[in-house]
Amino acid sequence: MAQIPEQVRVEYEQLKDELNQHNHRYYVLDEPTIPDSEYDRSMRRLQEIEQQFPELLSDDSPSQRVGGAPLPSFSQVSHDVPMLSLDNAFNEDELEAFDRRIRDRLNFKAHEQLDYACEPKLDGVAVSLMYRDGLLVRGATRGDGKVGEDITANVRTIKSIPLKLSGEGIPQLLEVRGEIYLPRAGFAKINAAAIASGDKVFVNPRNAAAGSLRQLDSKITASRPLEMCAYSVGQFQGGATPDTHLNMLNALAGWGFKINTYVEAVRGVAACEDYYEGMQKRRDSLPYDIDGIVYKVNDLALQQRLGFVAKAPRWAIARKFPAQEEMTSLLDVEFQVGRTGAITPVARLAPVFVGGVTVSNATLHNGDEIARLGICIGDTVIIRRAGDVIPQVVAVVLDKRPADAQPIVFPENCPVCQSPVRRVEGEAVARCSGGLFCGAQSKEAIKHFASRKAMDIDGLGDKLVELLVDRGLIYSPADLYELSVDKIADLERMGEKSAQNLIDSIAASKQTTLAKFLFALGIREVGEATGQTLARNFGSLEAIIHADQEALLEVDDIGPVVAYYIRDFFRNPDNLAIINALRESGVSWDDIDISAQDSQPLKGQTWVLTGGMEIISRAEAKDRLQDLGAKVAGSVSAKTTQVVAGPGAGSKLTKAQSLDIPVIDEEQFLTFLDSLK
Repeated sequence: MAQIPEQVRVEYEQLKDELNQHNHRYYVLDEPTIPDSEYDRSMRRLQEIEQQFPELLSDDSPSQRVGGAPLPSFSQVSHDVPMLSLDNAFNEDELEAFDRRIRDRLNFKAHEQLDYACEPKLDGVAVSLMYRDGLLVRGATRGDGKVGEDITANVRTIKSIPLKLSGEGIPQLLEVRGEIYLPRAGFAKINAAAIASGDKVFVNPRNAAAGSLRQLDSKITASRPLEMCAYSVGQFQGGATPDTHLNMLNALAGWGFKINTYVEAVRGVAACEDYYEGMQKRRDSLPYDIDGIVYKVNDLALQQRLGFVAKAPRWAIARKFPAQEEMTSLLDVEFQVGRTGAITPVARLAPVFVGGVTVSNATLHNGDEIARLGICIGDTVIIRRAGDVIPQVVAVVLDKRPADAQPIVFPENCPVCQSPVRRVEGEAVARCSGGLFCGAQSKEAIKHFASRKAMDIDGLGDKLVELLVDRGLIYSPADLYELSVDKIADLERMGEKSAQNLIDSIAASKQTTLAKFLFALGIREVGEATGQTLARNFGSLEAIIHADQEALLEVDDIGPVVAYYIRDFFRNPDNLAIINALRESGVSWDDIDISAQDSQPLKGQTWVLTGGMEIISRAEAKDRLQDLGAKVAGSVSAKTTQVVAGPGAGSKLTKAQSLDIPVIDEEQFLTFLDSLK
């Protein structure tokens, strides 16, 4: 017997203690403090030590148990057939090794391949549902695999769980096993409600599902949009047993259970890997979280032959996806300023590989989020990245907080222009008050000003705007009209001809409309539609500038918040100076005679444009309708007056027809417009 090095013995005891603590927090308290990937790495290291030094193995090792002890607040339920966990494969080699072990145990020939049932591994809570003569009599959690918690009252509230089975061939006794989970939309909904009420938010959907399922008051569970997906059977008595796992799932579906729509039977380990890659690509588009794929020998008779080891079936394995959560250190926090002046705290992190990329920055959203997390510089944090989503800090590992951790102080002045930072009551976001004067806002403000739906300056792309600002050639939108061919011809990738084309495009943009100019200014919450509304109701820029709160609130679709932003923008002297400079440069428009608006033929009507436009552009059609007093909406409702449907019209046309709303094509639309001239 090899002597165990002291450092290994110490490491082993430390790993046991840490993993047992994490098990308790995860399964009992529903308060995980580390991501699954970190837990998996620690467990694998523990198992490596136990394999090398088996004399260290003890009954209190977390490798010897499936889950945590049941909560004492629920009555206990014994599982006649243990609910075991699954072994994990973390790469293709480990999956191939699993396949070889099975085929060797079954005495398969080298060319013989196994049929596997492949299904997404839902990230939720495993449950057992017992049915006698087709009626639900008990629901239980997995617990430690042998003893769980009676949650019958709570599972009865979940609408995807049948209270009475239907169909043919229902067994006398049926134990269905499945995963109760919270779809992403439901997760967002309950966290939004928690934030609104000042309650603690959930870290992830799995945590939310567990917390919802373990409510002593079933009314709370009923209020949560939980779902259940069946994935196997424990007990099956008094009926004809299907021959394959897939046929068993199909039988469950026939009796009223929800099964995953992506379950598929494939032949051979190569096909298993293809399934894995396909689901990994689809992962981020699913309405629920999955963290891997479960492979099961499809033939139930072969499952019986293969049997079980102490804590897992031999005939199944889980292939994990790359981690979407990881731990790292918060090194510093920087404050960035956006186009609308929003001050966003950005976490600078010790680089860590997560979600398929190396992450060194993550958003902290706003001051409220910093306070909610209780985060300090120097903390160990859990970050999450799913798909193309910007990485976010989701939790702080308080146990690892260093003694010299520093609080995060939100700036009182803009870090770029030093203007005061303001926060409107009821809003989470703090903003720089510098407006168009702020250098950090100027690039984004100029990009927006030049965009197609604003001043429509052709050839002025984002990179060119950044180059012009960086070279000191422009500082605000007004400076665009001071540019000349001589000033820009020497810029990278420009030249005389391109420079002349840009100057011509800038000159052409001088003649615009009041609505487009208002939109181009980038006033918060003033989009295209609001710009049109302001122009139609006030007729001139001067009238809008001098409008008080009451006058603005009299306008349809303008509430107190939008009115505040409009007033605040035009009270800023720097913004007014830039507007004056634009007008002095020749930017102009025709004021609107608001006295004639009562005679607008389409005033009070709501129109919808759908499908393609072949004769005029959709933008032109929208402008024509708005000039005639109509509101142009993006969706069809009972309040819609008319729908213009071009080629490729889809659901909007179908809905209009179902509501008996008049529909015309593009030619009929143009004829109608001509009739109003």
